[in-house]
Amino acid sequence: MDAVLDDFARHWPVYVSMPFVAALIGYVTKRVAIEMMFRPLEFVGIRPFLGWQGVVPKHGGRMAAIATDLLTANLLDIDEVFARVDPVIITRELEQPLLRAVDGIARDVLEQHHPRLWEVMPTIAQELLIKQVQASAPQLVREFLDEVRDNLDEVLDVRHMTVERLTRDRALLVRLIRETSRPEMTFIARAGIVFGFVLGLVQALVWALTRQPLVLPIFGGAIGLFTDWLAIKMIFLPREPVRLGRVILQGKFQRRRAEVARQYGELVANEVLTVPNLLDALLRGPKSDRLVAMVERAVGHAVDTQVSAAKPVVALAVGAQRLQEMKHAAAQRALAELPLTARYAEGYLTEAMDVAKMVEQRMLALTPLEFEGLLRPAFRQDEWKLIAVGGVIGFLVGELQVLLMLG
Repeated sequence: MDAVLDDFARHWPVYVSMPFVAALIGYVTKRVAIEMMFRPLEFVGIRPFLGWQGVVPKHGGRMAAIATDLLTANLLDIDEVFARVDPVIITRELEQPLLRAVDGIARDVLEQHHPRLWEVMPTIAQELLIKQVQASAPQLVREFLDEVRDNLDEVLDVRHMTVERLTRDRALLVRLIRETSRPEMTFIARAGIVFGFVLGLVQALVWALTRQPLVLPIFGGAIGLFTDWLAIKMIFLPREPVRLGRVILQGKFQRRRAEVARQYGELVANEVLTVPNLLDALLRGPKSDRLVAMVERAVGHAVDTQVSAAKPVVALAVGAQRLQEMKHAAAQRALAELPLTARYAEGYLTEAMDVAKMVEQRMLALTPLEFEGLLRPAFRQDEWKLIAVGGVIGFLVGELQVLLMLG
C-alpha cells in the first residue's frame, strides 16, 4: 500500500486526469462513430484497401428500401391521400391558369394542324370556339381527376418514386435519419462522458495496484467498445417502460415517439411526398404511359364533343386522320402544361392531402418493435465497425497515457 501511495504522490496529476481522459475517450469515440454513420456522402480513400464512406450513404439503396417499405406498408395510404382532394375545389383553384392553358393549346393546335380553316374563320368565330372549349375544360378536369383516383395503382408507383428519390439524393436520406435521431445522437455522445468517467476511476485503481503497461490501453479500448455498445442499446431498449421503484426505464427513442412521429411526418411531407414529386412520378414514373393514355382518352373525348357540336360538316372538312393528329397534339400539349398549371393548386393540394398528419398518426399506432425499425437499421448496418473504431481510439489514447506515466 505504501508503494501505491508513493506512486500516487509522484504521479497524482496523471491519476487525477485518468477519469477525465476516459470521459474524453468516451465522448470522442461516440462523436467519431456518429459522424462515421453519416459522413462522407461519397467514398474517400483508396479502393478497396483503405477509405470510408458513411454507413447510411454507403447502404443508401438498402436503407431507402427499408424506409420506403415502412412508409408504404404502415404509414401511408396513397388512395386515402388522393381521396382527400376535392375535384370541384381544385378546378376552382386552377380556373384562371386552366383557361389560359386551354386558350393557348386550342389556338396552337388549330393553327398548326389546320391553318387554312383557322385563317378563314372570322375573329368572332375563333373566339367563340375558344370560349366553347374553355367552358368544357372544368368538367374535363373533374372527370380526369376522378379517373386517376379510381385507377391510382395503375398510374402511380409510390414505392418506386420514394426509393428512387432517397437513393438518388443521399443527402436527403441522411437528413431524414439524422434529423429524426438528433437527440439520440447527442445522448450517445453525452453518455460516453459519464460511462467513460466511471470506468476511468476503475482504470486508475487497477493501474495503481498493478502498474502493468497494458492496463491503460486495454481499459481505453474497453471504454471505447463498451460505451459505444451500451449507448446504442440504451437508445432502443427497453422497448416498453420498465418501472424500478420510482424510476421508469425505457429506450430514449421509444420515449420520444410523439416528437419523432411529428418530425418524421413533416420531413416526409416536405422532402419526399411533395406535390411536385408526386406529379413527376405520375408523368415520368414506370407507370406514366398509363397516365398518358388517360390524358389521350380525355382530350380525345373532349375534341370529339366539340367537333360534333360544330356539326358533321366540320368533321368532314378536317378529315379523320388530321382530327386524330389534332387529338394527339392537344394531349401532348396538355401533358406539357400540366406541371406549370398544377403549381397554382400546390398549396391546396398540400393542405388537402396532409401527408404529415397521416404519417404522424400512423407512427403513433406502430408497435414498439415496428417503431424501432424506423431508426434501428441505420445502426445495425456495420454497427460492429463503429464500435470497433471506438475501441481502437480508446486503445491508442491508453497507450499515450502509458507513455506519460512511464516517461
